Amino acid sequence: MFKAGERKANIVSRTAAESSYVSGLKYPVPLNFYDKPPLFDITIEEFETCALDRLRILAEIESSAARNRTWEELTKVISAQCEKYMPLKDNSSMTDIHGQRRRDHLSHFVLRLAFCRSEDLRKRYIKAETQLFKIRYEECSHADKEAFLNSRDFGCLSVSTEEKEKYREQLLSVYFSPRSEAAREAAREAAREAAFEKEKYLKVRWARVPDLVEKRRVFLHGGWAYVPGLDQSSIVFQEFESKLDKALETTARLLPRLDEDERLVPVLENLAQGFLTGVPSEWIAENGAQVSGEELKAESIDELAKNHYPLCMKTIHDRLRRDQHLKHFGRLQYGLFLKVLGLSVEEAVVFWRKSFKRITDDKFNKEYRYNIRHLYGLEGKRANYPAKNCLQILTSGNTTDCGCPYRTFTPENLNTALLSAYAPLGLKASDLTEITQTVKNSHFHVACTRVFEITHASYGVKKGEAIGGESVTHPNQYASGSRELWKKVHGGGDLDMAEVT
Repeated sequence: MFKAGERKANIVSRTAAESSYVSGLKYPVPLNFYDKPPLFDITIEEFETCALDRLRILAEIESSAARNRTWEELTKVISAQCEKYMPLKDNSSMTDIHGQRRRDHLSHFVLRLAFCRSEDLRKRYIKAETQLFKIRYEECSHADKEAFLNSRDFGCLSVSTEEKEKYREQLLSVYFSPRSEAAREAAREAAREAAFEKEKYLKVRWARVPDLVEKRRVFLHGGWAYVPGLDQSSIVFQEFESKLDKALETTARLLPRLDEDERLVPVLENLAQGFLTGVPSEWIAENGAQVSGEELKAESIDELAKNHYPLCMKTIHDRLRRDQHLKHFGRLQYGLFLKVLGLSVEEAVVFWRKSFKRITDDKFNKEYRYNIRHLYGLEGKRANYPAKNCLQILTSGNTTDCGCPYRTFTPENLNTALLSAYAPLGLKASDLTEITQTVKNSHFHVACTRVFEITHASYGVKKGEAIGGESVTHPNQYASGSRELWKKVHGGGDLDMAEVT
């Protein structure tokens, strides 16, 4: 493959990095190509929780792509998510870097098991993981980055001074082609020559850097791509993506061996479902079944639904008011939502009794009061049931009565429902194109998040900010976030938002 006189080259000089490379550590640097599976004992709880933490980060990467965030915005959001759920400090940190890198290693391989089972999952996982690696690579310290690069052979060839001079004009024309006004200024002859003399080139087979070829940022000759120093990270990223692709195919072939383990299969299936729907079930993981606000009164529910509900709960509430009744799953979903929102069991009985106007007191007491108390853990096995999150709603089989409207409604019905529910809160017909396009791409929670941003713009919420910078993953998160914004700006109770919109 290599011509006489050519030599393999690392992306940076080995001697420059050896001083920073921490020897004796299982994870000497924060960056990882995940070549070897984790060979240590773990609990089922650790198996699931660290995978969920990583899933939250990857789901936010997908959400950011659907929302057309810029690279700077993506980096800011994901860095915050990583710091919150899966920090990965460099070697200068005094924190438990081994524990952090161990969790990173484990979580990657757990999600490999979850997402190797279909081509669609593999593609989405590779894309999200590659983006995560790019962000970490760019934020990695210079010393740790050099140590990582020199710990691997990327199969590059160094370009000799003679070869560089031979293709001087071609290399100059590619690398120093004007990319912006600033670049045009910097491309003056003297500056060009000086920069070119300092530049170090590597060459790889052109198929290794398709992104640079597509953008015409490399000189191609004889099947080789001549890559300048500025763009050599592309070699690393492409190598990461290629190796992960092959590893996932291998994992998929070995996956049937796990079928006998009843402990792992349900966990992996749940992780895969969460990634398919784009929802990591984050809010409920932090809030559980706990009440998220002060106690509500039954008579305030109508105003609350008008001003602070996500579309799924608005739809159920409107159906309840229209039919004066809800089927079992509708009562279950809405009842738990109200419980977590702050409706006490006593007020819940009052609310449901007034809502079911067509039935007698005797029938209500016999058929409904027990179920209401059961939701609050006061009857039956006395469990403290949590409200359903977006993932559970999206994957529920009972979508007709209480599913996600962004998924179950036709485009025409969805547009009508959105304008009816949110036009008084600031949603315009011109906003529907963006929302329906997001729905068309199956990013249902992103569409819901965008509606939240539009209807709360008057409270300072900007596009891409959502609720505290995170996408909507739970109906109660939406309602609680809306109420908190109202109270922060206006104070007091839940008044009519439309009055100030």
